[in-house]
Amino acid sequence: MTDSDHHAVVVGGGTMGTGIAYVLSLAGHRVTLVEPDRPRAVTAVQNIGAAARRAAAKGRLDPALAEELPGRITAVSDPADAAPEPYAAIEAVPERLELKRGVLGAMERLRPRILATNTSGLSVTGLGAALERPGRFLGLHFFNPVWSMPLVEIVVGERTSEETLDAARELVGAFGKESIVVQDAPGFATSRLGIAIGLEAMRMLEDGVAEAADIDKAMVLGYRHPMGPLRLTDLVGLDVRLDIARHLADTLGPRFTPPDVLVRMVAEGRLGKKTGRGFYDWTAQERRADGGRAATPGDAAGREDRA
Repeated sequence: MTDSDHHAVVVGGGTMGTGIAYVLSLAGHRVTLVEPDRPRAVTAVQNIGAAARRAAAKGRLDPALAEELPGRITAVSDPADAAPEPYAAIEAVPERLELKRGVLGAMERLRPRILATNTSGLSVTGLGAALERPGRFLGLHFFNPVWSMPLVEIVVGERTSEETLDAARELVGAFGKESIVVQDAPGFATSRLGIAIGLEAMRMLEDGVAEAADIDKAMVLGYRHPMGPLRLTDLVGLDVRLDIARHLADTLGPRFTPPDVLVRMVAEGRLGKKTGRGFYDWTAQERRADGGRAATPGDAAGREDRA
């Protein structure tokens, strides 16, 4: 391998970008994390170090490697500041079509072997329409938390080359994760299924069928889901799910129209774990010393939303 084969670029220092940078560095890559908000970039690197230490404490990661991992990551404010010709360049910015297109155009100028979007619902073909080398472009849809979720959804655009697909499969395998390959259809496979369950859970909440914790418990114990749909929405981010729902409603029809409760909570800034409150109150969990049990259902998850 050349030196560039051990170099990767991630644009976006939020929850997903942080996780993607973590697994890339764990796979042996030097990672340039592009995040224009300096405090957010610092927090991202700190979170990677904290995740590595937690993994080491649980015996899942060598302690020496856990200490080394943050040093493999360099934070910069602009894609132009990254070294050219990385093995992979992955964007993880908010689900806004024009924002992603602009970021991907800047990333393509680095001439990566693999150029990827972490979109969970936008058309890969549409995002790559203005690229000069669309054959090198595809979707790598990671799941939150990236460091522990075993799946990556590889989304093939209309012009994605077989060589790029093979390289993406190899990259995902280097993370120690499984991949599925899906065509570029609205919502792909996982987002389309996941959002359908999540939106129906929100409608049940609005209709007073049950409290949030009980709706989630029904899916965990009744269907063996590892997590209920409302708690998962809090982890993904209510704003992210709202963007996906609106996109799917535009492309697939009114069955994906976002419920009023979701629209209202996003407008109020109750976005889930990242803001401390969503369908659950996450501040109560953070105050507990053990931090190992479920979050407390917040007012948003119960009677207040039906008032």
